[in-house]
Amino acid sequence: MKAFYSDHFVLPLPEGHRFPMAKYSMLRERLAKELLGVQMREAPSATLGELALAHDPDYVKAVQSGTLSAQALREIGFPWTPAMAERSVRSAGASVAAARMAAQEGIAGNLAGGTHHASANQGGGFCVFNDIAVAARVRQMEHFRVTKRSLQVLVVDLDVHQGNGTAHIFANDPSVFTLSVHGEKNFPFRKVDSDLDVGLPDGCTDEPYLEALEIALETVLSRIQPEFLIYLAGADAHEGDRLGRLKLTEAGMQARDQRVFDWAMAHHLPMFICMGGGYGRDLETTVAVQMNTWRLAHSHWLHWQNRGL
Repeated sequence: MKAFYSDHFVLPLPEGHRFPMAKYSMLRERLAKELLGVQMREAPSATLGELALAHDPDYVKAVQSGTLSAQALREIGFPWTPAMAERSVRSAGASVAAARMAAQEGIAGNLAGGTHHASANQGGGFCVFNDIAVAARVRQMEHFRVTKRSLQVLVVDLDVHQGNGTAHIFANDPSVFTLSVHGEKNFPFRKVDSDLDVGLPDGCTDEPYLEALEIALETVLSRIQPEFLIYLAGADAHEGDRLGRLKLTEAGMQARDQRVFDWAMAHHLPMFICMGGGYGRDLETTVAVQMNTWRLAHSHWLHWQNRGL
């Protein structure tokens, strides 16, 4: 199984900044030690043309040239530096590469990504470019080039925060179905309607969460017949997360991931995974949750290989 990383492009954040930049290298190091079946590959940069499939070209240029307004940077939550711009195009490139590999091998992943608060012409919530949208559009373009027909894409966003940027980008695109299961009262406080939103109350535990997910997946099939799946496996629904406000146990998080992987396999859906949020009071806990996701993903990959798909 292939995993694409960009954690060596580190943003020089001010002391005390609340974004846990260290989690990305921590995850890669643990994967390298504990899950030898996952092959690490450095993320390529997304091209200007690829980024422009989901973003306003003027916004892309402003990010790369460092000419974003002070207000735009406040919305993103990061100061502009060359490393910030480079990491952003690499993170998007990692998801593009993972999507391409998933089409060949059934599943692949981005060790970061899931930047679902970025819309077509602005960033937000620690998200600069929307790697989900860029990868979906690239995958559709390449599929159309070969088959001359549209690829139906499903985004299953299980980050604890609603995927407002992804919803905005695909609002008028029937070829991409956006599902977001999130904390109803959590960020963003002004949400953009996904194709299917499932808002959960603060303190939601394993059983009602998994029931809500099951109903959502059943609903999806009544509205779209997906051919490719993007899974945003946010670790921030875990009970140990500083920003999550839900109460899923580690076992509940594993059951969530397993349900998505089983559902994808049952419907023969190639997929790529990205990590999204994770802000544990103890970052080791966040990485442990993510490791469980990758172990299940690797098992899913082995099933694809055994089926010869």
